[in-house]
Amino acid sequence: MRCACIDIGSNTTRLLVAETAHGRLDPVLEQRAFTRIGSQIDALGEIPAATIGAVAEVVAAQRAAAACAGAAHVRVVATAAIRRAENGAALVATLRERAGVEVAVLSADDEGRLAFAGATRTLERPPVGTIAVVDVGGMSTEIAIGTLAGGVTWLRSFEIGSGQLARRCRADPPSRADMDAMSAAADAAFAAADAPPPLDHAVAVGGSAASLPSLVGPVLDRAALARVLATLGSAPAAVVARRHGLAPERTELLPAGILVLAAVARRLGMPLRIGRGGLREGVVLELASGS
Repeated sequence: MRCACIDIGSNTTRLLVAETAHGRLDPVLEQRAFTRIGSQIDALGEIPAATIGAVAEVVAAQRAAAACAGAAHVRVVATAAIRRAENGAALVATLRERAGVEVAVLSADDEGRLAFAGATRTLERPPVGTIAVVDVGGMSTEIAIGTLAGGVTWLRSFEIGSGQLARRCRADPPSRADMDAMSAAADAAFAAADAPPPLDHAVAVGGSAASLPSLVGPVLDRAALARVLATLGSAPAAVVARRHGLAPERTELLPAGILVLAAVARRLGMPLRIGRGGLREGVVLELASGS
C-alpha cells in the first residue's frame, strides 16, 4: 500500500510518500520546505497570519504531490510548535479551508511513540534488546525506550530543541562562549529527568540527526561529536553548507541540534546511531496497518 505523511514541524514542513508491504517501507517521494514556525512562536507567542498562509500553500502543494505519486491515504500531523502556539487552532482551520486537509496535532507521547515505531522498523537489522529512540525537533525532544516486540515502555518529552537553542547563539559561526552556553542549557534540560532503564541500543532521528552522516558517519560517539562541532565552528553556516552539500537553513541549526544530541548521549550513557526513519515513517506504517 502507498501512503503519505505531511509533517508540520517547528523548522520544516515535510512530505513522505512510501510503499509499505510486509512491514517494510520503501520511500517513493520526499519533499521539504523550511517554514520556520518555531522561531516566530518564540518571538510572538503565535503564528503570524502570513506564515499560516505560507504553510497552507506548502501543505496544499505537498498533498497534490502525494496524490500524483499515488498515495492512497495521506495523514497530516503537527508537532510541538503547533501545540505551543496560542493560535494553533487557526492554523488547523486554515489548512482545512485552503488545503483541504485535517491536521492531527500530536501529543508529545504520540510524537515519541510514532518516532520509535518509524526508527525501529526501518533499521537495517531488527534491534535485539532494549532501544532508545531520541527525536530532536525544533522545539522539543522526545526520548522513547522499549523493544521492537513490546513497543514503548518509557517515554519522556523535554522542552528543548534545535531551533529554540540556536536562537541563543549570537555569532556565526558560534563562538566558544555560544557553544558552552548551549551545551550547559542542553544538559540542564535533561538533568531533572528520572534515570532511563538499561539500554542495549540508542538511535537518533529528526532533522539534525539526518543531516550528520555526510559529516561524521553513522555513529555519534564522543570523537564524532567533537569533529562535527569543529567543522561547524570553522566557518559561517553558509560556507559550511556549500562545502558539505547541506541546506543553509539546516546548517544554522546544526550546532544546537548536535549539542542536544550530545547531552542526551551523556544522559543515556552511550553513543547514538543515526536512524533511517522516524516520525513520518511511523505515521505511514500506522496508516498502512489501518490503525
